[in-house]
Amino acid sequence: MTLVDRVPTPEEHRRLAEAVGWSHAFDWDTVAASLTGSRLGVVAVVDGEVVGMGRVVGDGALYFYVQDVAVLPAHQGTGLGRAILRRLLDQIADTAPASAFVGLFATTDGDALYRSAGFTTGDMQGMFRLVPPTHRPTT
Repeated sequence: MTLVDRVPTPEEHRRLAEAVGWSHAFDWDTVAASLTGSRLGVVAVVDGEVVGMGRVVGDGALYFYVQDVAVLPAHQGTGLGRAILRRLLDQIADTAPASAFVGLFATTDGDALYRSAGFTTGDMQGMFRLVPPTHRPTT
């Protein structure tokens, strides 16, 4: 397994996301633009195939958010997710000019991974809201 410091392509992202059951979680028409806005990324490659991914979004100085850490089911439980997360955190440490706030939202399947890497709810409560666009493009 090799870790490559780059954001997944839209095709790689979709293949991995769908493989882990996230088909419903993305507006596939906007994923390419979303990936372009990523600050950092890593893909895991085995025998020339991308089998895992992770990326980071944020302001690049203080606030960083881990996004889309996914590993093909056949490679789960091998430490690959942990290696991807560790590489992303190392990239943040190399990028941030001071101590950085690193946040994420996790599925229940990912909870143990993130807790083992030191993530906690602390004295905060995570929340989110979807905001629809004001103008939808016509097709």
